[in-house]
Amino acid sequence: MFDPVRRVERKAWRAEGLAGGERTIPEEVAIAFTYNGSSYAVMMATPQDFEDFAYGFSLSEGIIKSPTEIEQLEIIEQDVGVELQMRLAEPHGTAFRDRRRYLAGPTGCGLCGIESLTEAMRTPSTVSDEVTFAPKDIMTALDALNVKQTINHSTRAVHAAAFFRPGEGLVALREDVGRHNALDKLAGALARAGEKSNDGFCIVSSRLSIEMVQKAAAMRVPVIVAISAPTALAVRVAESAGLTLIAVARSDGFEIFTHPQRIEQDRGFHIAAG
Repeated sequence: MFDPVRRVERKAWRAEGLAGGERTIPEEVAIAFTYNGSSYAVMMATPQDFEDFAYGFSLSEGIIKSPTEIEQLEIIEQDVGVELQMRLAEPHGTAFRDRRRYLAGPTGCGLCGIESLTEAMRTPSTVSDEVTFAPKDIMTALDALNVKQTINHSTRAVHAAAFFRPGEGLVALREDVGRHNALDKLAGALARAGEKSNDGFCIVSSRLSIEMVQKAAAMRVPVIVAISAPTALAVRVAESAGLTLIAVARSDGFEIFTHPQRIEQDRGFHIAAG
C-alpha cells in the first residue's frame, strides 16, 4: 500500500547553520489508466482516492458520460505504481478502441490523450444554469477550503479541489500533488455519490488554466473559484462556455472575470474592473 505522505530526513540551513531533522512531504506515484486492456494515460499523482480518480478522469476526458458506463474497476498496486483497470460497457468499449491512444504525462498533466490542436482547444458544452450565489458563499467556501486541506497542512505541497453548496457547506474535497488530478478526483467523488453539481460551485487552491475550465464545464458546475489568477485563454473559454470564473479569491475579496450575473451584488461588494 502506498501512503499519501512520507516523513523524510533532511538538513535545514538557517542563520545559525545546518541542523538535522525531518519533514513531511507528499508521495507521488505513477498511475496508469487502462480501458478494456488498452493503455490511455499515465499520470503522476498522490496515491489515494483511486476510485474517484478513475471515474472523474474518465468523465472529464469524455471517455464516459455516466459512471454506469464503467462495468468494472480493478485497482492493481505494483512496485512501480498503480494501474486502474477499467472495463467499459458496450458500445462504449468499441468506441474507445476506435480512439485509443497513449500518453505519458508529467505531474498534474491536464491535456491527456490529445492528438491535435483542435482537441486541445475544444470549447466545452455550454453551462446554462442560472443559479446565483452570494459573495458570502464564496468567502465561506474559501475559509472552509483552508481548514479542510489536511494533507496540505502537513506538507504545504499539494492542491485541493472542493465542491460547495450553500446551506450544506463543503460537500466533498480532494487533494493531490496535481491540480488537475484534484479536480478529477472531486468530479469522481461527486459522480459516484450521485451528487448534483449545478446547485453549487467548485473552489480550487490553484491557478486556472484552460484544462481546469474544461474539466469544470464537463462537471456541469456553473461557477469555479480559484485562489490564484486565471490565464487569458481560460477566461475566453469560460466566457464562451457560459461558466462564471472567479479568481484571486483571498480573505479581502475576489475578482469575477466572466458571467457575473451569477453572483448577487450587495452593499460594499463591487465587481473588480481592470
